[in-house]
Amino acid sequence: MKVPVKVDGRELTLSNLDKVLYPDNGFTKAEIIDYYSRIAPVLLPHLQGRPLTVKRFPNGVTGQSFFEKNAPDHTPDWVRRVNLPAPGSTKNRETIDFAVVEDLPTLVYYANLAALELHVPQWRVDDDGQALPPDTLVFDLDPGAPASIVECTRVALMLRDVLKAEGLTALPKTSGSKGMQLYADWDCREEPSAYAKRLAQLLEKEHPDQVVSVMTKKARPGKVFIDWSQNNPAKTTVAPYSLRAKDRPTVSTPLTWKEVEGCEHPDDLVFTAPDVLARVEKHGDLFRRA
Repeated sequence: MKVPVKVDGRELTLSNLDKVLYPDNGFTKAEIIDYYSRIAPVLLPHLQGRPLTVKRFPNGVTGQSFFEKNAPDHTPDWVRRVNLPAPGSTKNRETIDFAVVEDLPTLVYYANLAALELHVPQWRVDDDGQALPPDTLVFDLDPGAPASIVECTRVALMLRDVLKAEGLTALPKTSGSKGMQLYADWDCREEPSAYAKRLAQLLEKEHPDQVVSVMTKKARPGKVFIDWSQNNPAKTTVAPYSLRAKDRPTVSTPLTWKEVEGCEHPDDLVFTAPDVLARVEKHGDLFRRA
C-alpha cells in the first residue's frame, strides 16, 4: 500500500508502512519513519554538509542488507547531491554522487527506503560541493569479548583525560551496538589518523591489559580496541541518533560523562528509539558543540 504525503512542501510516497523491520519487537517501517521525523531537529545538524552512506534493510534486520553510497538516478531532484572522487570504489567508479541529508523531506525519503543506518565522514562539503578539511576527530572503542561496553567506558575516561591534556574536549556516545565512540572538534593540527593512532598507542603502552591499538583479532580478547583508522577521509562512522540494525531498534546515543562514569552493566547504556526520544525531550542534544 502506498501513501502520498507532503513533508515541508515536498511530495513523497510512503510504502509498506506496516512492514515489520525489527521482528523481535514488531517495530515497523511506520515507527522508523516516525522516529526519524521526531529526532530530526537534533539529528540533522550532525548530517549537515556530510556526504551520506546508508545501510539499507528492505526486508528488515534479519534479511539481506547493503551499503549505498551512490544516490541512484531515481533519487528526487530536490535531494542535495555532491559529486566527489571515489578512490578504491568497489564498482570502479571514478566519482560518486553522494546525497547530503539536510532537511526533513530527505530524511523521511531515506527512512522510507529502509535506510536504517546513517553513516557520515569526519568532514563536510562547502556550498559548492567541494570537500573541506576534517572538522571532527573520532575514536571508535570496540570491545573484544568477554569485554563489553563497561570496559569501553573505562578506556573512554582515560582517553578523555589524554584529549583534555591536548586541549581537546571529548563527547561520548554509544555505537548502538556493543561499543562506543568519542568525538572531539578537530583543528587540523596534524593528519588526524596519525594523531589518533599515536594517542591509541600511548594508551596501549600505559594500559596493556586493557587497551589494544591494532586490528588483529587475536590481540583483542578481553581488551578494548581503539580504532583510530575511522579518521581516514574515505571512512565513515555511524551518525549520532542513527538507528542500528540489531535485534531491537537501538540508537547510537549521546551520553553524559556521568553516565559513562557510572556504567556497571552493559544494559546500562542500551537505548532504543523511544528511549532516545524521551532523552532528547529531557536533555536536548547532548552532542551539541559550542
